[in-house]
Amino acid sequence: MSKKTTSNGAKCKICRRLNAKLFLKGTKCLLPKCLMNKKPYPPGQKRKRRAKTLSEYGRGLKEKQKLKNWYNLKEKQFRNYVEKVLNRKGKVENADAMLIKILESRLDNVVFRMGFASSRPLARQIISHRHISVNDRLINISSYLVKKEDRISLKLRSSQNLTSALKKHKTPSWLKLDIKKMAGKVIGEPDLAEALPPVEISLIFEHYSR
Repeated sequence: MSKKTTSNGAKCKICRRLNAKLFLKGTKCLLPKCLMNKKPYPPGQKRKRRAKTLSEYGRGLKEKQKLKNWYNLKEKQFRNYVEKVLNRKGKVENADAMLIKILESRLDNVVFRMGFASSRPLARQIISHRHISVNDRLINISSYLVKKEDRISLKLRSSQNLTSALKKHKTPSWLKLDIKKMAGKVIGEPDLAEALPPVEISLIFEHYSR
């Protein structure tokens, strides 16, 4: 079995275990052959069973795992973002929206949202290989946080066969894409309602506040 097959299988297991389609393989998750369509139950089971009632801790842990994998983050990275918001809780109107704003502003997420990559893991790879510039400066740090008016561009030699896919791609309202230039611009701020991750964020804050 190839490493690629193993990796893809592992990603499917994450979604099945958390009972949520997290699009860890990008557009491949939209295909009928997606394992979440064929086997919508945890790995190790032969068929779908009645879900067990989770404790408050278990629910928080599950929501944390979903959001962490949704944005393709390691535990330490994710915890740092959550704790940053928790430290400001009470000073901001909507802690849920603030967390999503930070996560959506990561460069790897922006590259994904613009359609330059079919998944966030692939976006991270493109960035690490120095194919992305921000304001005409090469950036190879996936956690780099973009801000309004920033310009993000993809090296032209990296953009072959991407044009047709981008014509079908829908960018969020806070990003503007120029397909001819293989570049985009941040024209607003990420919005929780538009990002709509499949999680209950309040349970995540409760989980880390224990």
